[in-house]
Amino acid sequence: MNPLIERLRPYPFERLQALLAACAAPAHLPPIDLSIGEPKHATPRLLLDALVGALPSISTYPRTAGSDALRISIGQWLIRRYRLSSLDPLTQVLPVTGSREALFAFAQAVLDARGAQRVVLPNPGYQIYEGAALLAGAEPIYLPVTSETGFRMPFERLSPEQWRQVRLVYTCSPGNPAGGVMPLSDWRDLFALADRYGFVIASDECYSEIYPDPARPPLGGLQAAAELGRDGFDRLVIFGSLSKRSNAPGLRSGFVAGDARLIAPFLRYRTYHGCAMNPAVQAASIAAWSDEAHVVENQRRYAAKFAQVTPVIAPVLPTTLPDGGFFLWARTPGDDQQLARRLYEQFNVTVLPGSFLGRYVDGFNPGAGYVRIALVAAEEQVAEAARRIVQFGAVGPQPLAQGLAQGVGLAASAASPGAGAASSGDPLLGLSIGTV
Repeated sequence: MNPLIERLRPYPFERLQALLAACAAPAHLPPIDLSIGEPKHATPRLLLDALVGALPSISTYPRTAGSDALRISIGQWLIRRYRLSSLDPLTQVLPVTGSREALFAFAQAVLDARGAQRVVLPNPGYQIYEGAALLAGAEPIYLPVTSETGFRMPFERLSPEQWRQVRLVYTCSPGNPAGGVMPLSDWRDLFALADRYGFVIASDECYSEIYPDPARPPLGGLQAAAELGRDGFDRLVIFGSLSKRSNAPGLRSGFVAGDARLIAPFLRYRTYHGCAMNPAVQAASIAAWSDEAHVVENQRRYAAKFAQVTPVIAPVLPTTLPDGGFFLWARTPGDDQQLARRLYEQFNVTVLPGSFLGRYVDGFNPGAGYVRIALVAAEEQVAEAARRIVQFGAVGPQPLAQGLAQGVGLAASAASPGAGAASSGDPLLGLSIGTV
């Protein structure tokens, strides 16, 4: 086997499973899993109908490049969404079987293992970037994404000597897990660095269509390039997906778009890779990219959940409304793994420790001391999870922070229904976001 496989670390959810393996959650409380970013809203009917209607098409081999109709529908969506003056869908757009697969494969196509190469990626961040770099024979450079950096990638921290070895930069905007959006100034700086040092930018934008303010859609990489006069999208490709936008994670449908000089060789690589999109999935994807009504409704539901739950959770686990995406990145008053374990043991709510998403660099893990809370569940479940989190923070003879720091168990009565929740000023009294 490739010895580089041994460098791959356990996936965050494997680590979470191990953390909770010896725990027993209270049986009388229904489980609420807010750890995985898997959309739970219903998949749009128009997508399902298109998928079923096109099932006879699976009798033929699909093209790796996808149908012209699919590339055109994605291209038209990109032009509308990012107000682009021009984009050639047949040379600058490539359908892929989900953004995760393509984010990994792109590194294998871009990087040359014959020389020392570095890949820049956010820390904490999506583990696929790291695995892609390692299996391509490159070494990651982790840039800390913290409150001190405004939850942005601090590109200015790297020296010219470091940049000279960089061949690929992964960005994620809106970010996973903190939800920050790259401003135009950061794009300007990154483009200038790419031109100077010759690296490629892979922008993961799978959360681009989930944001709280309808008047402020997140800035995308293609839009930033166009606004800065880079109409050919030099050295840039972006990755989009229907998983979050259209609540279709099982469809495995996304795209890569940008610099045609990068798209063409990536298509050649993919022809050998054997990852052409199912023709029925292509038909469903065309239907999804051509419709915005279901996206607007999806945004409304997420915005309502965030607006109601964020101020409830924030006094217990400090957090703020993200610029985009469906995660709350909440600070813990002690060890994040200990908090996640106890929240599960006592209230049957599962969240992801932030340290599992981060990497220790110079003795510091920027994900430690946080938990990621995915507001993907149904409204009533998210509201119930918020109630339990408030109870979790209120119970016990000692404050939560002291209890976590000293390893003191919370009161057993905490897990009973209604324990420690109600008072005349309880912010959760009357909370019901299932009706909004």
